Amino acid sequence: MKPAPTDSDPHAPDTVEALIRARLAHALGGWRGALEAGLPTVAYVVAWTVTKDVRTAVLLSAAVVAGLVGLRLVQRSTVQYALSAVLPTAIAAWFSLRSGRAEDAFLGGIIWSAVLGSATVISVLTRFPLVGFLVGAADPRAAEDPFAWRRDPGLVRVCSRLTWVLVGVYVVRLGIMVPLYFAGQVTALGVAKLALGWPLWALSVLVMGWLLLRGHTPRTDEGPDAA
Repeated sequence: MKPAPTDSDPHAPDTVEALIRARLAHALGGWRGALEAGLPTVAYVVAWTVTKDVRTAVLLSAAVVAGLVGLRLVQRSTVQYALSAVLPTAIAAWFSLRSGRAEDAFLGGIIWSAVLGSATVISVLTRFPLVGFLVGAADPRAAEDPFAWRRDPGLVRVCSRLTWVLVGVYVVRLGIMVPLYFAGQVTALGVAKLALGWPLWALSVLVMGWLLLRGHTPRTDEGPDAA
């Protein structure tokens, strides 16, 4: 993976949109990370459909996560994406085992989507758009100044528009998952969770890419108050 471009690089992008494209390409994971995030849900739904036993479904889902992490360790590759499935799987297990209802395995994800959706809206309204932090994290200077990206008002404006795309993602997820949860449709919840995971994220990235290709915002350094 090539290092993220710095502002002092003579080949650095000269527009905000080009800079964001380069930074996002550096920060995002690939298809394997998406697969590792989705397999525990597949295991849970398949096990529950076959056995109708919540405990068996939870154990199989946890076993899949452990296997994915173990495979990463054996291959001496990063466990970042495999480990990202550990917490959601643990939360799903806690909710479903506590109530004994299979659909409650998806309750934690629904609540988390509501929290993230609200936080995303707030981040835009307060001019600290969530996408800006993702872009800033790929900046080699981030360790010294995590808010360096806010010195460019054009960057803040473009990141705000991109963050509204993420708001749309959470609205779609909640609009589909919540009715299915209250209807107790476990299999449909599993299918929806997969479809509204990486595929919906990929669609949102395409929308962001379209917005970035259309824009030609010049880069400036006027300070955050100018945003």
